[in-house]
Amino acid sequence: MSAPFRFPRFFVTTPSPCPYLPGKIERKVFTELAGPHASELNDALGRIGFRRSQSVAYRPSCQNCTACVSVRVAALEFKPNKSQSRMLKAHADLVVSACKPWTTEEQFALLRDYLGSRHPGGGMADMDEFDFADMVEQTPVKSFVIEYREPTTDGRPGKLVGACLTDQQGDGLSMIYSFFDPHHPDRDGLGTFIILDHIRRAQAAKLAYVYLGYWVEGSARMQYKTRFKPIERLTAAGWQRFDPPSQQPVPAQREPLPAKDRVIG
Repeated sequence: MSAPFRFPRFFVTTPSPCPYLPGKIERKVFTELAGPHASELNDALGRIGFRRSQSVAYRPSCQNCTACVSVRVAALEFKPNKSQSRMLKAHADLVVSACKPWTTEEQFALLRDYLGSRHPGGGMADMDEFDFADMVEQTPVKSFVIEYREPTTDGRPGKLVGACLTDQQGDGLSMIYSFFDPHHPDRDGLGTFIILDHIRRAQAAKLAYVYLGYWVEGSARMQYKTRFKPIERLTAAGWQRFDPPSQQPVPAQREPLPAKDRVIG
C-alpha cells in the first residue's frame, strides 16, 4: 500500500532570539504544504505539533529548550465555567460569520489597531496590506476568516470587532491567528469569547478539538490558553490531559516573525 502523499522534505530556520523567554534562542523546523494532498499532510503534521503559516507547516526545534508545548481543548467535553458563561452571555448579540479566506480593508484596519495596542514593535508591526493578504489568502487547506460583528443596524452590517483565521482539520479547528478591537468600551474579553465560540463551533460540527497553538510555561502571553478545560498537551508519549500550575509571568520580548521570514534552505 502506498502513502497518500510523499514524505515531505524538512528545513530549519536560522536561530534567533526567543520571543517568549528572555535569554533563549529559538529555531524551527518546517516544510512546504503543496500539491493535491496538502490538507492530509497538514492534518497529519498538526497531530504531531506542527502549525500552519501560509503554505508552510512548522514547529519549534530549539536546542536545549522544550518550553513550547502544543495544546488543544477537548471541545466535545468542554463546559464553560461561571466566568466563561458570563462572557458568552455578554457577547451573545454579536453576529458571527464564517467567510472565505479573502481579506478586506476593514479586517486590515482592525488588525493594525490590535497590533498597535497589544504588540507594538512586534514582528508583525510592519505588516502591510499585501503581507496581510498573503497571511490569509495563501492557504492550501480549508480555511475561513471567522468575523465577529456588532448587531446589524439599518440593514447594514454592524461594526467588525473581531476576526480569526481558522483552519478546519480532520479532527478539529486550528486557530491560526485572531485579533479584535482592543479599545471597545463595552466588549471586554473579546479574545476569550472568540475561543469559546470556536469551541462551540467544533461541538456543533462534532469535531473533537480546538487547537490553540503553543503554550509556553513562564510566558505571560500564553497563560490564557490554559483557562479552557479539559486541555491536552503534546508529550513524547502523545497527547495527554494536564492541569498547569499557577506561575509567575515572565515578560515577553517581541512577537515572532512568520516562519517564512526566517527560513533557510
